[in-house]
Amino acid sequence: MLSGFAEKDTFLIVGLMSGTSHDGVDAALVEIKGTNGSNIEVRVIRHIHVPYDKKLREAVRQAFTGDTELICRLNFTLGEVFSKAALRVIALTGVDPKDIDAVASHGQTICHVPPKGKTCGSTLQIGEPAMIAERTGIITVSGFRTKDMAAGGEGAPLVPLGDYLLFQKSGSVRAVLNVGGIANVTIIRERPEDSIAFDTGPGNALMDEAVRIFSHGKKTFDKNGSIAKRGELNKALLNELINHPYYKRRPPKSTGRELFGTRMAEDIISRSRSMSQEAILSTLAHLTARTIYNSIAPYKPDEVIAAGGGAKNLFLMGILRELLVSKGIALNNIGEYGIDAEAREAVCFAILGMRTLKGMPGNLPSATGAAREVILGNITLPR
Repeated sequence: MLSGFAEKDTFLIVGLMSGTSHDGVDAALVEIKGTNGSNIEVRVIRHIHVPYDKKLREAVRQAFTGDTELICRLNFTLGEVFSKAALRVIALTGVDPKDIDAVASHGQTICHVPPKGKTCGSTLQIGEPAMIAERTGIITVSGFRTKDMAAGGEGAPLVPLGDYLLFQKSGSVRAVLNVGGIANVTIIRERPEDSIAFDTGPGNALMDEAVRIFSHGKKTFDKNGSIAKRGELNKALLNELINHPYYKRRPPKSTGRELFGTRMAEDIISRSRSMSQEAILSTLAHLTARTIYNSIAPYKPDEVIAAGGGAKNLFLMGILRELLVSKGIALNNIGEYGIDAEAREAVCFAILGMRTLKGMPGNLPSATGAAREVILGNITLPR
């Protein structure tokens, strides 16, 4: 079943991504051409975002610190949700599921522990691939992060190779920024081995958690940053938060909600009782923008291309744009390049899935810190 992929030059793959914001799954049906050469052509045929209902979103949130039975059951529940998302995006295009080469599923990260010194890190993504393969009848590629970590890498970020193939421009340095729960950036240079990527710190995570706490679970995010926009920046709190040791670490580096999640948000709010909700949210938005800027500016990119749910937060993007423009750096939305802001990671994992099927490496050691290039992912056959 797999032998025919080595020489195949055009693929139809569904990429699935559920990020640290855990608000839903993105499904993108992608056509990838020219896979046997040095350049590829990528066309997003259709992208959909399938939001999680309140019960499922809360179950995922609890799983971040949950017991083993909760995580075990959620693994199969999400596998069912992911398979329905894949079938739905295929149905909307009219493509026969039999013509789809693979589903490439990142899964939902539950825990990510970066390596420390000579101690190997560990990571856990759920969304059972056997369920996806069984329900769709399509080969499923999953578990992308573990092989990189086994080779000594951070296991993240893994989208840089896709970013490079999509956005490399001769004579230019570009930064592709994803603002999900955690923000990450790929610095794209002329050669892939000179490109780097890393997590800059919190994206939406702290802001979303603060909104959830303030609204007693009735709201999950600050749409367009409208609440934060009404607040006044607390410089003292910002300066305190920006001194976190993570920001001083040099790449490669990765992080997650274990560090910038519920516990930190609760701690910030409990220590800032004299501040209004609007002021706290404003300060957290400035924290995300400032740490992104501080991470990107030293590489002097010509352009920052923003993606992820946070790219739709007008208040956040306004702060970031002002910081970047002061250094002559343009900020553009990935939508200007024909890819929806929420589709970018799903598209990149479709590319990684293609490379797995062809036996090609999918990580950039310059981005993850792995000892070598490795073929990523596990392959689950439908029958």
